[in-house]
Amino acid sequence: MINKAILIGNLGRDPEAKPTQNSTLCKFSIATSERRKDSDGTWGDHTEWHNIICWGKTAENVAKYCQKGKQVYVEGRIQTRKWQDKEGNDRYSTEIVADQVKFMSDRSQGQASPKKASSNPIDDFMDDIT
Repeated sequence: MINKAILIGNLGRDPEAKPTQNSTLCKFSIATSERRKDSDGTWGDHTEWHNIICWGKTAENVAKYCQKGKQVYVEGRIQTRKWQDKEGNDRYSTEIVADQVKFMSDRSQGQASPKKASSNPIDDFMDDIT
C-alpha cells in the first residue's frame, strides 16, 4: 500500500517550531490553488489549505528559512488524528507528515527565468524543485 502526498504551495503563516523530548517539531500550513470552471461556466481559483508537520533537521530548517508567503515543495504521508474537544465530542485532524520540504521561490521574487524545455516535462518539473 502507498500513502504519499506531494504538494507545492505557499505558506499561509510563519512556521511554529518547538523542541520535544527527543527532537524538534514544526507545524505550518500551505495553500494550493487550481483553476476550476464553476457551475455557471465562469473560471475561478479554488484554494485548498493543508496542515503540515515535520520533525528533526527538516523542522529546524523550515523554522529557520521559511516564512509566510514562501513557496515550498512538500513530500510526505497523510495522517488523520482523532481527539476530543472540551465537550467530549470526537474531532479529527488531517495533516501531512513531511519527510521532505524543499524551498522554492516566494511570491515577491517573481517567476524563475525561462529555460529550454526538455522532451520530458517530468524532468523539467524535477529540475525546478531540486
